[in-house]
Amino acid sequence: MLVQANPHKSAHVIVVGNEKGGSGKSTTAIHVAIALLRAGQKVATVDLDSRQKSLTRYVENRRLWARREKLPLDIPLHFCVARSEGVRNDENEHAEFTVFAETVAAVEHSHDFVVIDTPGSDSYLMRLAHAMADTLITPLNDSFVDFDVLGTVDPQTYALTGTSHYSEMVREARRQRRKVDQDAADWIVVRNRLSTLGSRNKRLLSEGLRQLGLQLGFRAADGFSERVVYREFFPRGLTALDDINESTLGTRPNMSHVTARQEVQGLLAALKLPIDEKGRRRAAARAEWFNSANKPLEVQDILD
Repeated sequence: MLVQANPHKSAHVIVVGNEKGGSGKSTTAIHVAIALLRAGQKVATVDLDSRQKSLTRYVENRRLWARREKLPLDIPLHFCVARSEGVRNDENEHAEFTVFAETVAAVEHSHDFVVIDTPGSDSYLMRLAHAMADTLITPLNDSFVDFDVLGTVDPQTYALTGTSHYSEMVREARRQRRKVDQDAADWIVVRNRLSTLGSRNKRLLSEGLRQLGLQLGFRAADGFSERVVYREFFPRGLTALDDINESTLGTRPNMSHVTARQEVQGLLAALKLPIDEKGRRRAAARAEWFNSANKPLEVQDILD
């Protein structure tokens, strides 16, 4: 079925980026995308990490599992943009820009949100995505090893001493964006794996992020704890927001699943994304339909 495009509408672009691998970019991207779909929004996802393809595999796993088990899982319209591997750098960048621009153009007037997952290394595509972000999410493991991606601290006092390469790249990307439409991305640094630090280190890291946020213009939000359930979800493409039971996950849900869902809901609230009321009504109507689909008709319903 063709989706009617609205030329006066432009999708809100969410970019998930960090130059350090293992920070939870793809997990964050899929959970944000599914949360928006469940809120009644039309969502497309784009994977720019054509080597790892973590988000692409996540979406494929979800599609295959939904088909196999006949589950009504929300699935975004997905694209994977390959990195060019030619000899000349200028030709590679031109080819990458063309494919990326065509991908975004295909969905920007027919979808409410585009969620873009970026590779864990500096590249032309990564910079391009950051420059067009309306919301930039930077997942960060809650440790000074990962903090170094954003800034440096004094080894004795832990006072902030400078900014790092990725921070400067984001600053330049936001500057470029501001030249185009006088706007800049809402930048949120999401702290993942919150349980890995002692109370003193947590306090020092929080203070470092606070100082750096004031300097660079980002907000900090709590993300996902170190939970086995997030790794269990991947083979079947599930998320903490799905209805988890023995048929979907293969095991009975426990408190870890419940807490994971609360973490995702808390993150979505902190992101403050522009979810429209029309989408909320679509989501409510769809939920009501699913809830009543298997219930027998009552006599009054037939007479009415």
